Amino acid sequence: MTAVIIICAAALVAFAIYRTIQKFRGKASSSCCGTPEVRSVKKVEDTDKSHYPYHYTLSISGMHCSNCARTVENELNSMDGVWSNVDLGRNQASVLCKSEMTEGQFSAALAKNQYKLTGFKVS
Repeated sequence: MTAVIIICAAALVAFAIYRTIQKFRGKASSSCCGTPEVRSVKKVEDTDKSHYPYHYTLSISGMHCSNCARTVENELNSMDGVWSNVDLGRNQASVLCKSEMTEGQFSAALAKNQYKLTGFKVS
């Protein structure tokens, strides 16, 4: 019976070491929110700020890690004529738009990934 307990404990320790190594190498299978650990940011093609006359500050709930922030940023950047930058520490997104947007448009985009728009400010 003692041998079985020792084998189980050794297996748990080995698994914990394996997961720690994978996390440090950036190859862990999930983050805190169950999404792939390494997620790239969707690049915006037009990065000339003068093309974006509308500025918004969005407060967003539900972000827990940098992967959450990247997911929100990617969702916003997928909208036509939108360029965003998410600040996880403040739970906010600074958004530049080529055309006027509504709170509802942003709210619908965020809801696709279970994030909630809690504040909307025209900057």
